[in-house]
Amino acid sequence: MRLFLAITLTMIAFAANSVLTRLAIGGGFIDPSGFALVRVVSGALVLGMIISLRGGGLPLLRRNRIPGALSLAVYLVGFSLAYLTLDAGLGALILFGVVQVSMFLHGTLHGTAPTVRQLTGGGVAFIGLLCALWPGPGGVADPVGAALMVFAGLGWAAYTIIGRNAQDPLAATSANFLLCIPILLILLTGTGLTFSATGVAIGILCGGLTSGLGYALWYSVLPKIQGATAAIVQLSVPVIAIVAGAVLLGEEIGLIVGFATVLVVGGIAWSVTGSEARG
Repeated sequence: MRLFLAITLTMIAFAANSVLTRLAIGGGFIDPSGFALVRVVSGALVLGMIISLRGGGLPLLRRNRIPGALSLAVYLVGFSLAYLTLDAGLGALILFGVVQVSMFLHGTLHGTAPTVRQLTGGGVAFIGLLCALWPGPGGVADPVGAALMVFAGLGWAAYTIIGRNAQDPLAATSANFLLCIPILLILLTGTGLTFSATGVAIGILCGGLTSGLGYALWYSVLPKIQGATAAIVQLSVPVIAIVAGAVLLGEEIGLIVGFATVLVVGGIAWSVTGSEARG
C-alpha cells in the first residue's frame, strides 16, 4: 500500500509538471528557456535545503551523476521548447510513448524483457492514449515540436533507467539538479531569456515541488519495481494531466477521453497485477 501511494503521488507530480508548464509557457508568462532554468534552480535550492536539514553530504562525483544530470537537462530543454508549438495532450503522448518503448527496449537488451502480460497491458494503455490524444480533424503535430518531445522522452527514459541504481534518492536527485544548472546555462546561451513574476512563481512551484521532490520520490520508488512496470505506470500521466487540465484550466473532456481513461487504467492494472507481472 505504501509503494502504491508513492507511485500515485509521483504520477500526480509528473502530470502537474505538464499542467504547470502548459500554463506558464502557453499563457505567455515566461519563455521556455527561462522556465527550464527557473525550474532546475528552484529544484536544486529546495532539495539542497532538505539535504542540509537532514544532514549528510551531497555526492556530486558518483559514477552516474554526470549521465543523470545530462539526461535531466535533455528532458528539461526538450520538454519546455516542445510546448511552444505542440498540443499539450499530443506532447504527453509522444513523451511517455517514447519513454515506454525506450525502457522496454533497454530491458530486452539487458535480459529483462517485458512479459506477455506487461506487453498486452501496455498496448491497451497505449491504444487508450491514442484515442484520447490523437489530433482532431486537420490537427497536425508540429514536426519540430514533436522532435523536441521525442528528445525529451529519450532524456527522461535515460534518467529513469539511471535512477534505478540510486542508493540515496534524495541526495542523488539534489546532485543531479545542481549539476544540471551549468549544463542548462551552456545549452541555453543566446536564447534571450524573458521572465515575469507569474512565470517565475509557476517555475518555482514546478521546480521545487512537483519536479524536485517528485523526482526524489520517483528515485525512491524505482529500485522497488521492474523497469517495464516503471514504463507502463507512467502512461497514466497524460490521462491525469487531461483531468487536471479540465478542472484547473477549463478544458473539455469528451466521451472518447472518458473511454480512453478506462483503457489506460485497465491496461496499467492488467500489467502490474498477477504473479507474471510482479515477477
